[in-house]
Amino acid sequence: MSLDPVLACIDADLPQATDRLLELLRIPSISTDPAYKPDCDRAADWLVKDLQSIGFTASKRPTPGHPMVVAHTGGEGPHLMFYGHYDVQPVDPLELWDRDPFDPQIEDTAKGKVIRGRGSSDDKGQLMTFVEACRAWKEVHGTLPGNISIFFEGEEESGSPSLIPFMKENAAELTADIALICDTGLYGDSTPAIITQLRGLLGEELTITGPSKDLHSGMYGGLAMNPARVLTSIIASLHDADGRITIPDFYDGVPELSNELAAAWDDLKFDEKAFLGEVGLSDPAGEKGRRPLEMLWSRPTCEVNGIWSGYTGEGFKTVLPSEAHAKISFRLVGQQDPLKIRENFRKLVQDMLPPDCTVAFKDHGAGPAGQMATTDPAFDQARQALSDEWPNAAAYVGCGGSIPIAGYFKDILGMDAMLIGFGKDDDQIHSPNEKYDLESFHKGTRSWARILAALTS
Repeated sequence: MSLDPVLACIDADLPQATDRLLELLRIPSISTDPAYKPDCDRAADWLVKDLQSIGFTASKRPTPGHPMVVAHTGGEGPHLMFYGHYDVQPVDPLELWDRDPFDPQIEDTAKGKVIRGRGSSDDKGQLMTFVEACRAWKEVHGTLPGNISIFFEGEEESGSPSLIPFMKENAAELTADIALICDTGLYGDSTPAIITQLRGLLGEELTITGPSKDLHSGMYGGLAMNPARVLTSIIASLHDADGRITIPDFYDGVPELSNELAAAWDDLKFDEKAFLGEVGLSDPAGEKGRRPLEMLWSRPTCEVNGIWSGYTGEGFKTVLPSEAHAKISFRLVGQQDPLKIRENFRKLVQDMLPPDCTVAFKDHGAGPAGQMATTDPAFDQARQALSDEWPNAAAYVGCGGSIPIAGYFKDILGMDAMLIGFGKDDDQIHSPNEKYDLESFHKGTRSWARILAALTS
């Protein structure tokens, strides 16, 4: 089936496609807040109806939480499974939005037109690029290309509690030759990217308790142990002077960057000064002797995400606190074992406790890193298709974040995933005034049409 008329159809239909996206964006499908459960149902219903209108056999599937949307075409050729999520983040703080987050509009900015509204980039705008590409194929050729399935989740922004059970219970139906995930971004503003490695994530919360109650620092200070002092000492010990993490055996399973990948990443001309400058920083603070992109994409981290103790209100209170708390996350790479790291981290903390202090731990998830098998010819086919659409050739890149669904596709269903997205660094996902460039929506749709042609021909 010819590609050019499909691309022409996408161009001509852009105003109508944008209207459809705006309609979906008006549904406040906030998955983490029970008050919005009816809206999550409504978003799933909207997607089912839209997919049915372009030839998919689509249905809403119940879960203990929010529903899944599953759709199929059948057909010949490789079986492609496309994943996205229709739920969105809360909008707080609402006063920082320039407009109602669920009254999306097209806005003119200095960099061009953008779609402004919650979910525009994460992930409704992204998932609709694929749907609109399928719509254009159906409009032009009367059928969808190849054997395509769609899997939309409604709990991604609230920890995906129903995802693993649903995938296991429906493994035969959901297994395909390869998964396509559109929840990522471009490299810069005009270089399409295929993510080939994802860092894993381990989350730990600890509470150190000393005295049985808060104490007057004048009466007890100097004699009584202060758990805030203990906690800060432990945190300070987690890195050495060169930025390396000191937890025993932490680097077991961490691979060195290959010469080939190092050269490819060097070719991206990453400007760490500009990257840090956008957030008011200037000096890289990770491991000494490592490339900036290496620190972001292929090296593990240990970061303090929150720390609190004692009196933190207005004014001053001379208190010696009873408890001190911290939340610490680890981004993991290669074959690092998150459960072994948790065990070693907790032992390090316990070994540093003075006699009058105790510690309680709370885990916040543990997932390993992911590595994609780029030897699959589909990766090169997709890379060429993306390169044909964008000004710059597509690049294989890493991702400093964690996208658990990619690992679940591999571990539960035995299939690799290609992560291809069209968001930009300034899309302000999870923040007030989220946006998605109209160019990203348009060229993203054209990109998926090209990828479908490449993978199903």
